[in-house]
Amino acid sequence: MTVILEAFHLTRTYPLGATTVEALRGVSLSVEAGEFVALMGPSGSGKSTLLQVLGGLDRPTSGEVTLEGKDLGSLSDDEATRLRRDRTGFVFQSFNLIPLLDVVENVALPFTIAGGDPTRGELADRIRDVIELVDLTGKEHHKPDQLSAGEQQRVAVARALVTRPALLFADEPTGNLDYTTGTEILDALKRSCVERGQTIVLVTHDAKAAAYADRVMVVGDGQIRETIELGRRDTHEATPLIARLAQLGL
Repeated sequence: MTVILEAFHLTRTYPLGATTVEALRGVSLSVEAGEFVALMGPSGSGKSTLLQVLGGLDRPTSGEVTLEGKDLGSLSDDEATRLRRDRTGFVFQSFNLIPLLDVVENVALPFTIAGGDPTRGELADRIRDVIELVDLTGKEHHKPDQLSAGEQQRVAVARALVTRPALLFADEPTGNLDYTTGTEILDALKRSCVERGQTIVLVTHDAKAAAYADRVMVVGDGQIRETIELGRRDTHEATPLIARLAQLGL
């Protein structure tokens, strides 16, 4: 498999009064194309900071991140912004939809911002395709306030996938949702991975969400404490992962 994302000896420190907080402490990892990886850990473990550094939203204090062979640290701000826009997608805990826009218009937003016409040709086909992927066919013209929380997050997933990013980052995408609704989001992410070959890095504190991944990296105190290989499976049963975490005392 082709390695799409690599990190080497990442550190990230923040000043806090007279002290310094070490959010990341020498993290190295790699992600293969088409892989579904979960970064799992409790609040304050450093997992969200790690995602932000991997996705180019934040720069490390030291260390290196490469995406498709490009060293993010060597890029100018404009080049880094362009790479994020063209090659990565992001889904966050908050849906970040535009209230006045309907489903199609929210999903089309990356194309609209880039000056494209999302109402015709290939762009329109891609919008229809991702709306179908997240099971929102028939609700194309609903505004966000006409959708459930789970449906709104599925719109956010479709918007992140419509540009066909090389890598999708999802930061606690089920954090504001109940278990059943959260499962719908995870199912949509898994379908994009299995059916479309989408590479996904998911940040979560929940073992049931992490169990959707092919591989789980357990983050604690700014380091990767353990890597658990789950492999590509038809089920998302979390019991084996929970048992392994218990064996490790995590």
